[in-house]
Amino acid sequence: MQNLQVRKSGDRGYADRGWLQSYHSFSFAEYFDRKHMHFSALRVINDDIIAPGQGFGMHPHRDMEIITYILRGELQHKDNIGTGSVISAGDVQRMTAGTGIVHSEFNASDTNDVHLLQIWIMPDSLNLEPSYEEKHFSAEQKLNQWCLIAARNKQDSELSETILTVHQDIQLYASVLDAQASLSYTVNDSRSAYLHIARGEVEIDGQQFESGDAVMLDGFAELYIKAKAESEVLLFDLPLHRQLGVKD
Repeated sequence: MQNLQVRKSGDRGYADRGWLQSYHSFSFAEYFDRKHMHFSALRVINDDIIAPGQGFGMHPHRDMEIITYILRGELQHKDNIGTGSVISAGDVQRMTAGTGIVHSEFNASDTNDVHLLQIWIMPDSLNLEPSYEEKHFSAEQKLNQWCLIAARNKQDSELSETILTVHQDIQLYASVLDAQASLSYTVNDSRSAYLHIARGEVEIDGQQFESGDAVMLDGFAELYIKAKAESEVLLFDLPLHRQLGVKD
């Protein structure tokens, strides 16, 4: 596959704060890599493990779509727009930071760690009204198939009831693959795709990938994935990487 770009887990940024182990797929905080600032509208994938009872105190965000995908454990969220909840494996939350939002995130358990992916997507418009939503996606919905997690709201009320709404022209899919199961995805000419292996081991185009690895594609391609062990993957269908624009 000629246009397949690879980002290995060990090449990511890493921060060890004692209570937090965090891998950064893109430049974030003290980690800076000019070659990995973003991919299309995808700005951040932080692979975080938070120790029991620990977390991030109240802190601000603005002009970003923030998606939290729980892999293991429980995370407690509170914000200044009146939202408070505990999310666990299978739950996904979306915050539109817009004109400004302040929130905290803490491990809800005093005994077990929490493992999550925090994802930032650049919105197609700035200064949006801050908002929050969360939804649960069962293992059955994701088993050996693509489950649509998030997409732009196209005024489809039925679809909006089942997925998270983001303010950008993307589709985020998740799948949990049994060992030896296969899955494919077609990337259109005018699109880019980013595949993140959240856990497990898969084979793509004859190459082996494991937890934390990622592949990127620009333009038309057929992506074929075969799981070598039980695996969980996230796929982002994005605007063409080199043609992205953000409106003021």
